[in-house]
Amino acid sequence: MADTSPAPAALADGTDPLQLLGQILALGVRLSASDIHLRSRNHPILRIDGLLRSVREVPPLTPDFMETLSGTMMSARHQEQFKRDHQVDLSIGFKDIGRVRANIYYQRGSIAMVLRVINTKVPTPQELKLPDIVNKLTEHERGLVLITGATGSGKSTTLASLVNEVNRVKGKHIITIEDPIEFLFTEQKSIITQREVGVDTNTFADAMKAALREDPDVILLGEMRDPETIEAALAASETGHLVFSTVHSPAAAETITRIVTAFPAESQTSIRAKLAQNIIGIVSQRLLPHRSGKGRTIACEVLTASALSRELILDPMKVKELGELIKKGTVAEGMLSFDSCLHGMVKAGEIDAETALQYASSPTDLKLKLEGY
Repeated sequence: MADTSPAPAALADGTDPLQLLGQILALGVRLSASDIHLRSRNHPILRIDGLLRSVREVPPLTPDFMETLSGTMMSARHQEQFKRDHQVDLSIGFKDIGRVRANIYYQRGSIAMVLRVINTKVPTPQELKLPDIVNKLTEHERGLVLITGATGSGKSTTLASLVNEVNRVKGKHIITIEDPIEFLFTEQKSIITQREVGVDTNTFADAMKAALREDPDVILLGEMRDPETIEAALAASETGHLVFSTVHSPAAAETITRIVTAFPAESQTSIRAKLAQNIIGIVSQRLLPHRSGKGRTIACEVLTASALSRELILDPMKVKELGELIKKGTVAEGMLSFDSCLHGMVKAGEIDAETALQYASSPTDLKLKLEGY
């Protein structure tokens, strides 16, 4: 774990908890940190381009400081939840910095937190360098679009970017259901209703059921985290709405299995049928180090629904063949494999060949392709 470059001298001078936090956040933004770790008896730690770096210009944070800071950040509702569950998720805005998503928790009997700065500007698909095949998913009028990947792979940012693309070009009613709200959208051609679980609604499932009575065209569901929410999302997509959501899964093919196995055995056949009927696209993404050494860039695998993919989704014995379907498919057929994406990124100068081979599904095949075979 490396140290950061020297921080501003004023960083260690703050006495007000939120003021000092603002200075740490400003440093994190300047150094393009994705996450900021604050723990009792430790210096702040930033994650920059995937690596943890300690900010030694700030003295170790005392338990009293962490308790005061967390209390200042939490509303009365959050304090009750924290007292009950010993952990809480929230978001908070800082002038000139943007919104910050925080998870506050206990570790070894003292308060700690992890913060993620959310850019106030929603990036466009072009700024994220998302493949055109991904952006085209916004052109549908109904169905279910899933963004998958590991924690910290940029799913929420991609989700916000795609929904904002609808906002930019279409006159729709967009409802977002999040825990907590991350990006704040500015209405363009669409009207946007943003609801936060715990503040504006009790649960994701409650908000999804209510959304169907709120005249939506597009629904952004922060996460499909339980069977009730999944069923509500499927119900919305099959009744003429375009639903965007996220799932924690490593690849497009595994996403179907992850969703189906969230249900008891007697319900799995009907869930497969609903997924086969309503899925229009699954985007699985990873963040890779940029060739320049600064920042990271998105690599995608894309499954677009076709007659054959729907058939494979329906059959539990054939669902594993989705991976091979993606690998053999072409962009014209609505498919993009990780390795094809990596090949294109090397040719475009986004990543180097060594990085591509490190992340490839089939390094041998990709190496041959990069060598022109």
